[in-house]
Amino acid sequence: MIWTSAVLGGMCVLQFAMLLRGEVSSSSSPWGKTVTFRREQRPPRPRRDTSGSTESSNTSHGPAFTSCRLPLTPNEHKILDDNTQETGFNGDDGSYVILTWVGDGTGVILVLSTISGPLDSHLTGSSRLYRSTDYGKSFHDISHRINHTFIKEEFGVSVGPGSSVILTADTPVVDHPGGIIFTSTDAGATFHLIQLPFHLAQPITYHFFNPDYLVALSIDGGLWLSLDFGAKWTKVHDGVFSFQWGAGINLFFSYSHVDAVEAEERGDLVLKRTKDLGKTFTIIHEDIFGFGYIGAFLFFSVMEDPGSPRVMYFSSDQGDTFSQALLPSASTEQFYSILDGDKDMLFMHVDTPGETFFGTMYTSDDRGILFSKSLERHLFDGQRKSDFTNITSLRGVYLTNKLDIDGRIRSVISFNRGGTWRPLKKPENVNCPGNVKRCNLHIHGEHSRYNNLVPMLALSEPTAIGLVIAHGTVGDSLSLSQHPDVFVSSDGGYNWRGTLKGPHHYSILDSGGLIVAVEAHRDRQVKTIKFSTDEGRCWKSYNFTEQPFFFAGLASEPGTKAMNVSVWGFRPEDDGQPMWVTVTIDFQSLITRECSKKDYEEWLAHSTNKGDSERNGCVLGMKETYRRLKKQSVCRNGRSFVVKKKQSPCPCTREDYLCDYGYFRHVNTSECVRQPNTPNKSFEMCLDGEEDELLTAGYRKVPSDKCEGGFTPQHMVQTIIRPCGVKPTLDPSAVSTSPVEHFDTPKERLVLILVSTGAAVVVLVTIISAFLAVRRGVYRTRMPAYRFSNLRIQEDNGFTADLESATSSNGTACQHDSDVDLIE
Repeated sequence: MIWTSAVLGGMCVLQFAMLLRGEVSSSSSPWGKTVTFRREQRPPRPRRDTSGSTESSNTSHGPAFTSCRLPLTPNEHKILDDNTQETGFNGDDGSYVILTWVGDGTGVILVLSTISGPLDSHLTGSSRLYRSTDYGKSFHDISHRINHTFIKEEFGVSVGPGSSVILTADTPVVDHPGGIIFTSTDAGATFHLIQLPFHLAQPITYHFFNPDYLVALSIDGGLWLSLDFGAKWTKVHDGVFSFQWGAGINLFFSYSHVDAVEAEERGDLVLKRTKDLGKTFTIIHEDIFGFGYIGAFLFFSVMEDPGSPRVMYFSSDQGDTFSQALLPSASTEQFYSILDGDKDMLFMHVDTPGETFFGTMYTSDDRGILFSKSLERHLFDGQRKSDFTNITSLRGVYLTNKLDIDGRIRSVISFNRGGTWRPLKKPENVNCPGNVKRCNLHIHGEHSRYNNLVPMLALSEPTAIGLVIAHGTVGDSLSLSQHPDVFVSSDGGYNWRGTLKGPHHYSILDSGGLIVAVEAHRDRQVKTIKFSTDEGRCWKSYNFTEQPFFFAGLASEPGTKAMNVSVWGFRPEDDGQPMWVTVTIDFQSLITRECSKKDYEEWLAHSTNKGDSERNGCVLGMKETYRRLKKQSVCRNGRSFVVKKKQSPCPCTREDYLCDYGYFRHVNTSECVRQPNTPNKSFEMCLDGEEDELLTAGYRKVPSDKCEGGFTPQHMVQTIIRPCGVKPTLDPSAVSTSPVEHFDTPKERLVLILVSTGAAVVVLVTIISAFLAVRRGVYRTRMPAYRFSNLRIQEDNGFTADLESATSSNGTACQHDSDVDLIE
């Protein structure tokens, strides 16, 4: 089992490895974007279907649809020619080219070209460093600013808050006591060389808000801190396996007393926290397999007894208290994977035993304790690839694929954060193939990208409201034998249309006002880019070069504010040596008019009908009306564009509630019913000496749902608080604190008998009524959970430390850690 990472070194990494052969992957970061191009010839991986058979290379075309094409006028062609710059990196045949945007709207791009030396030689390789200050229109070789030092490809360039940059040099361990880094605080205009007292095992990690605070892990397991942007370093701990920033200046790390290499496999790691930058430490938990931090949640896996399945623990207060998640435990052959998370909830995948390639997806409450089943047979293939995608252009929308019982992959979408899932509608301009009983759109995800079926995953951006671009096929299920086409949705995934035939690379510019695309070819060169100003309804084509080249990928500034895009690739020279080429196209000169008020319209998100229904557009208890660009308006939003919306609460319905732990939503109804074989117990937890007993009718509100009034499940949440360890009584008011009285006379005994008989009848009636109430559906769920507070643990130095309370935060991070796929 492996925990994977989505953020490397605190920077966004969007990787293209698509030259003659290769693939494309992406991730995000709060500070910048890095694009990596790799020039490598290798045979593509064989495509495999879910049954494991190798797919034939002969693929067919899907259902036909008409793609709107508009001619480019001579004047438009001239304008684009005048605003297109081509740069050839003469004499540079580096194996890798790494682009990094520095700062927000600065126009600065650093390009690192590297050639790695043979593994069996003493040569480390060579590199060149280039810098652009005009969004990639021109580049200057600045290798002399770092003394022509070879920069490591795997660590490359790390960008942090503001204009901070770190370059990691590759130095042989035997020749130097430590590695070398170059730091810059002015977006690469100048660099400062720093000799490290250690060798890096992974990229240096920035603090979320303070670029001066850096954390590094050395190859011998030392945890190092710098509080002055790398000028001075202090070792704060030994034997560290992994680390992550939490909220504020909380820093979490796992370490081992012995061999850190095998400690994660044995579950011998210790989770610690420092909240004063390494001055003092607190043990959170011992004998863990690994940990992670996402949203406001700290989580780790533990095997509480030797040979027993692993369980998950979560904390929403920086580790001061933690609770066991009410989830199925996982054996050593299974894994957990946290698919997504924020301050309100988590999406968790739990693998099904065996090589099944699927599991069950769960969603958490706002404490990360109670998990409810969201989707069964969720696809998670043999390479630990999940197709789970957050559609960021519309609140509450998630897209993924499931492996149905017939062995076919089918796409489903949720508009309420995993509360319910449904198939995607057939695109409006695509006819279904013959003899298909069920006809829907199915989206290619990470599983398809890994198998070289598509060059890019589904794309959405928070500033391009409702816009989604994705590769897909139309039919009964996801076809692995058809060429995927490009489909676009303008309303967050409710409705789709076919827009481009065949695989493409695509990018969103100008906050959704402009889309660009280039055909993905493995065996021939390209010279044409397509662009659309109406969210993919119609396209124009522009030949950006007279000399085609092998395509590597598209590169554009993060945040979708830019109006220019760079097409990267390489052109073979006469001597057989390739040369890197980039062509930057500036569309701002073509789309010159700034958008005015008349170019925008009011759009009710999640609206599924044209009536004035009170519930129309209500998702997660809220109606949201956005101001967005009209499709027919050809103008530019500009860098100052800000998404504007109006919100109003909706009355609650059952759709605003999830089925609580131990319950599921019946297929043909909206009722939550108890799962078979679930113990009829209530949920208890002990917190600060008081035991809370939670009684539920099977419903809990969806995290972040803002509905008001309306439907409220009876006895949805009822809390009984009593001292820990005290058993409940049938009638607490009957407990007497007065001295014991004796009944000695026959008259007194008769009164006692009558009173006792009456009380027994009352108790019997109460029991029968309670039994009938349970039969009518008012269930009590008592599931054991553990909540620890003021934990006292004996530390190595012999003294005992108390955990202090801390304020939870919405800070997010993800970091390579341990033996479970906790970050997808």
